[in-house]
Amino acid sequence: MSKKILIVRTSSLGDLVHMLPAMSDIAAHVPGAQIDWIVEESFAEIPGWHRAVSETIPVAHRRWRKHWWSAETRAARAALRKNLDARHYDIVLDMQALMKSIWLVRQTHGLRHGLDMRSAREPLASLFYDVKHTVEFWQPAVARQRKLAAAAFGYTYEGPPDFGLERITDGVEIQPYAVIMPSASRDDKLWPEEDWHKVFGRLREKGLSLKLLSGSPTETARAQKLVQGNAEAEVLPRMSLTEVAKVLAGARIMVGLDSGLTHLSAGLGRPTIGIYKASTPVRTPLEGPAYTASLGERGNAPSAETVLSAVDQALATQTVPLGGDALA
Repeated sequence: MSKKILIVRTSSLGDLVHMLPAMSDIAAHVPGAQIDWIVEESFAEIPGWHRAVSETIPVAHRRWRKHWWSAETRAARAALRKNLDARHYDIVLDMQALMKSIWLVRQTHGLRHGLDMRSAREPLASLFYDVKHTVEFWQPAVARQRKLAAAAFGYTYEGPPDFGLERITDGVEIQPYAVIMPSASRDDKLWPEEDWHKVFGRLREKGLSLKLLSGSPTETARAQKLVQGNAEAEVLPRMSLTEVAKVLAGARIMVGLDSGLTHLSAGLGRPTIGIYKASTPVRTPLEGPAYTASLGERGNAPSAETVLSAVDQALATQTVPLGGDALA
């Protein structure tokens, strides 16, 4: 008899990537698990990448909150409430522990699990769970999510994280290009242009062309300026998350700022270097089966020399040509 499970975690991109190993663990330890996942509409592609997720339930909280009481938003919220009211789960697991996720949890039917007051980012959220779990806050996000899932379902996980992304990586041949993510959600995460140019030079020495990612007109302009006059570089147009994931899956290496796409590259099993300047890698280090380097710290960006050394190490690793994980 299957166990019907609802996962509540709506955003953001990097956080959703960090969730994926927990889904692999649940599938491995809970016989007959049927996993549904509530997620923000802009990230709704991500759960569907994982082999163990049955159904994705999109929510448009980011869009709705701009016009919360409009007729269109009220109708959309009512449709979501009706959808959730028709579903009955054995366990509803809130892996976000924020009041915006509680708004969703309270509309579900099932035994509600979540973090206790000491563990939740917003302690008030813990008041709304039937079963509460303690998971230490200051530890890598992937481990934190795996521990919460293990506590909720009563198993002990072991081994490295399995991101379950074969739907993206299977059959993909590694190509001689590097993916670059020079933009981030905040300007205080940006890295100096001259340092980027040193990295570009090293990658070109290794015979790699460059593909730069951007998600907005401002980011596109920044990327175009960075590679102006570089015939072996292109700034990719805005793409869907699945299209970006496929580009990452074919890359020989990825170098990016601390962003969700950089974490996705690591999860896809591609050698990945993350540059941290306004955040700490203590809680959100890059994790994946290939070489990863999480460089820098809040208020202390890594030097170009440090990043170049990591690039050399990453390119010294071997990769399986077709859809496999990287091998050290």
